[in-house]
Formats: sequence, C-alpha cells, structure tokens
Amino acid sequence: MKKVAVILSGCGVYDGSEIYESVLTLLSIEENGATYQCMAPNIEQMHVVNHLSGEPSEGESRNVLIESARLARGEVIDLATASAADYDALIIPGGFGAAKNLSNFAIEGSNSQVNPDVVAFTQAIHKAGKPVGLMCIAPAMTPLLFGQDINFTIGNDPETAGAIEAMGGTHNSCGVDEIVTDQELKVITTPAYMLAGSISEASSGIRKLVEQVIRMA
Repeated sequence: MKKVAVILSGCGVYDGSEIYESVLTLLSIEENGATYQCMAPNIEQMHVVNHLSGEPSEGESRNVLIESARLARGEVIDLATASAADYDALIIPGGFGAAKNLSNFAIEGSNSQVNPDVVAFTQAIHKAGKPVGLMCIAPAMTPLLFGQDINFTIGNDPETAGAIEAMGGTHNSCGVDEIVTDQELKVITTPAYMLAGSISEASSGIRKLVEQVIRMA
C-alpha cells in the first residue's frame, strides 16, 4: 500500500493549513487506496490570526507542529525527523501557512525563502523520483524546491503568478477543477481555494491532484 507524506503548516486558512483542503486531501488519499502520515515543522508561526475578525492577534504565539496536530487528530510528526525513504509521495495543502510558515512568500514575494526542513524533505522525495503535489498558494514554493524549469499553477491571478515566475518556472492558467502536471519533474499543482468559492469546488481539483499523485507514485 502506498504511503503519502502530508506537510501541514498549522491550522486555519489565514495563518496555517487550509482546513477543508487538508481534510479533502486526507480523505482522497484513503479513497485512492493509500495511507498518509501528517508532519509539520516544529517552529513558531509567523503570527496568529483571529479567524472571526481576520485580524492578527497581538501578543499571541502558536507552534506550527502543535497547531497541525489539531488537523491530524494528534497523529503528526516533526518534519525534521521524517525520512523520505518511508514514503511514496508528498502532498502539501495550501492555506496562508504555506506562505507564512513553510516559506515567507507572503512577506518577501519573489525574494522569499523556504523553511530548511521543508526543503530537505521535499527535495529528498523529489530526487528519489517520487511525485509531489501542491495546492492553493503552496505552489509559490515550486521554483525554489524544484528549479526554474518547473510548470505550475496557482489559478489565474496575474500578480501572484508574476511574483512566483520572477523566481523561475512557468505559470499555467488553470480552472478550479483542473490540475497542472509537470510530467518530467513529477510535480502536480491545482488552484483549490485560490479560486474555489465552495468546498465542493475545491474538492474537484484536489481529488484529481491526489489521484494523479498516487498514480505516479
């Protein structure tokens, strides 16, 4: 049975992993006959956002690994301890945590960097010829993770796409119910909530992404 690593970035769309995207990913992995292991870096979040008001909470701090445990029902491991050899594929859900905690794209844009543990694990998976799926804003990391020849999508937002292309790679405009597959690099991306207006819309592309990742594993 194939086993998929899932890197989370906290819990909540504004400062962590997008909850619907993450749950749909885990459900789809099981529906495709595979298993998963959630993991996250053991670091502090960039900031904490009140999801009722949408405003940052002053003076509050939270840990990405501990917050990710909320999504994973406690079944989550420290990314730094994970071995790529134990997995057949990797998927990274979106949510602003991908651009705030796994990387600093939300602040630095085209000058951003990716968390070293995320780089080490993702590149180990990639160098072993295993597929990687990224959704929503997570594909902002693709040029830094896979090189400047990557084909990716974040949907159809020209400003965000331009900032990512400034780091390398080629953006492909894509509908919410579609995926973009870089066949040579085995990287699959989908817009999810970069475009989705509902959980059912998000589900359409996410399911296709998971199916393609497991098919290529």
